[in-house]
Amino acid sequence: MATKLDLGRAWNEAMALLSANRDVILIVAAVFFFLPNVIATLLLPAQDVLTAQLEALGDQPDPEEMMGVFADFFGQSWWIYLVFGLVQAAGVMGLLALLTDSSRPTVGEALGFGLKALIPYLVAQILFGILMVAVPILLTGIGALISIALASLMAFVGLIVAVYIWVKFSLISPVIAIEKVMNPVTALARSWKLTKGNSLRLFAFFVLLVICAAVLWLVVSLVLTLFGVFGEEIGLFAMAIGSGLMSMAFTTVMLVVLAAVHRQLSGAGGEPVGKTFE
Repeated sequence: MATKLDLGRAWNEAMALLSANRDVILIVAAVFFFLPNVIATLLLPAQDVLTAQLEALGDQPDPEEMMGVFADFFGQSWWIYLVFGLVQAAGVMGLLALLTDSSRPTVGEALGFGLKALIPYLVAQILFGILMVAVPILLTGIGALISIALASLMAFVGLIVAVYIWVKFSLISPVIAIEKVMNPVTALARSWKLTKGNSLRLFAFFVLLVICAAVLWLVVSLVLTLFGVFGEEIGLFAMAIGSGLMSMAFTTVMLVVLAAVHRQLSGAGGEPVGKTFE
């Protein structure tokens, strides 16, 4: 029988894990989540340039011209997304291992594991992403063969299926980092099994976290825009710092939540949540 997820318990355990290890979490999160976001924001082409180019296309832009604008924009910065994506992926694996490995690894050992687990994690994410995109496209394509109305309906169904797949594979990172499952396909299957019977609970949990983060980010963004009165460069720097802090906080909270959820669903919840270094 599948274990029923206790959302309140998962949240409390996540906060206990965060509180007990706040010093080491702050260091690792700052290096792997905060700094990459700040540097990326300062290096990436300004978003308002992209917005201006899209607005210049008119109310009914030609699809090919629109794709050309996006291609030019991301063609200048794809390597930045790639580098910092890899850095953050290694940080995700390392931080999860650091917080949950009973052998009490050092920061260096945990981050070394993060690099070792990077390829399996990326392959699993790619397979998961392909599946999440391919299913809605396939369903929409099948509907389009019959009628436009059915294609629209199937597109909606495909969106629901994509969200379901996202929830089912949400525990890929803790499966790899905590259980040391280095086979991407096995990690996907394990995540699917762990989430059995808890998909709706997990979905509601994740949606609530995202809504809270979105509201907080909206408030922070409004405050950060005030720095624009001191000049464009100061405004950009303030926005980079603010977005970096928000990204670091949200990513860290999501990771400890995933660790707590995995702990409960995998049956490891009987052990006390303590400090990584004791």
